[in-house]
Amino acid sequence: MSAQVNTDLLRKIPAVHRLLDAPPSQRLIQLYSHDLVSEAVAHIISEVRGQILSGERTNEVSEQELLEQAERYLLHQFRANFRRVINATGVVLHTNLGRAPLAETALEAINRTAQGYSNLELNLSTGERGSRYDHVEELICKLTGAEAALVVNNNAAAVLLVLREMAKGRKVIVSRGQLVEIGGSFRVSEVMKESGATLVEVGTTNKTHESDYENAIEEDTALIMKAHTSNFRIVGFTYQPELADLTALAHRSGVPVYEDLGSGSLIDLRKFGIGDEPTVGESLKAGVDIVSFSGDKLLGGTQAGIIAGKAEYIKRIKKNQLTRALRVDKLTLAALEATLLLYLDEERALREVPTLYLLTRKKDELYSEAQRLSEGLKAVFQDKAVVEVVEGMSQVGGGSLPTEDLPTCLVAVRTTPFSLNALEHALRHVDLPVMTTIRKEALMFDVRTIFPREIEECIHSVREACRRLG
Repeated sequence: MSAQVNTDLLRKIPAVHRLLDAPPSQRLIQLYSHDLVSEAVAHIISEVRGQILSGERTNEVSEQELLEQAERYLLHQFRANFRRVINATGVVLHTNLGRAPLAETALEAINRTAQGYSNLELNLSTGERGSRYDHVEELICKLTGAEAALVVNNNAAAVLLVLREMAKGRKVIVSRGQLVEIGGSFRVSEVMKESGATLVEVGTTNKTHESDYENAIEEDTALIMKAHTSNFRIVGFTYQPELADLTALAHRSGVPVYEDLGSGSLIDLRKFGIGDEPTVGESLKAGVDIVSFSGDKLLGGTQAGIIAGKAEYIKRIKKNQLTRALRVDKLTLAALEATLLLYLDEERALREVPTLYLLTRKKDELYSEAQRLSEGLKAVFQDKAVVEVVEGMSQVGGGSLPTEDLPTCLVAVRTTPFSLNALEHALRHVDLPVMTTIRKEALMFDVRTIFPREIEECIHSVREACRRLG
């Protein structure tokens, strides 16, 4: 009897050509193509046939259902893997979520540059070939006090390039307390080896004195390197020389000092009560010969590694053969230049560079946005969940200011009709994913990293997730 039922159901499945003649298919064909829609319909029919043969499906399938499934299949096939998400984690520079969002002027610069040709390596004044680095070098120097500058594709590349040019076959002195490993297993000791330089460790994990550096300087010492400790801090019984003292000691012996600043802040965030990071300008003023830092961390731009400092050293680094392999493209330069231009007016940078805006948001604004999100989520759950605004702490992230907590407001969702894990999972699979955290038996939405324009979108995504969960 079941075999007879299966045969009847199989016989009632519409043929591919019949489904392609239906009006909904014609609309899909205009969006995609005849071949792609035909492939999608054939795929869905094959799936339905398999369900009938296995006994999983015991009811007749309609043309409408088949075409709806085919449309969903096409949408899934053509949906980009690289997608926008809403960051409700409270981590401002979230590495997994792309770190720094770009300023509107940076987006406009990318769009303007991408749509046509540009003077990437053309000097418009002379009509002759120019350097792609000229577009941002003067800006970097003006904002930091450096004599010259160079941009490569990230700060890891910058570290490798500096060490390769300045210290290949020679020694580099580094404090043991700065021999860090950051994301992706990037270790100072390993990059030193790749560069061809020889690492000389001095001091101890918690204390390195001026005399440790001085006693390690030899004839073949190329550099003293100060490395940013990224996402950890050594606190308590510690000592490191003041930067000005270290540079004076090194220069007495004719040894240049290179500082890997990591995050690279151009604005002193300490005046906003945020962290203890020196600015790039402060390091150069203290006598550091070469600094390098990231473009997509505290600077708030696109991914890049910026090298700045004394002209005699930057000139050498520019000529190194690795520079071409590590160079940035026109879109990166366009976005970086637009971001740096905002820093010419500090107040404008604080308003328009998203990273700075997110880091310095006022508590009353955060509370107001949290209330708006809370009311929207209450309407979604309709008394089937406990939704409330609570205080908490955000993080800077991205290996920047690891011990710094930023007071924030969160929307906590508890006792929902679904498990918190199921809701968190569903929010990652809606059309506009929302990244949240689960803490203290609640699903948390930190509004510090949700832009005001995203509040309604966030509510819509939660509604979609609940609908999918049933």
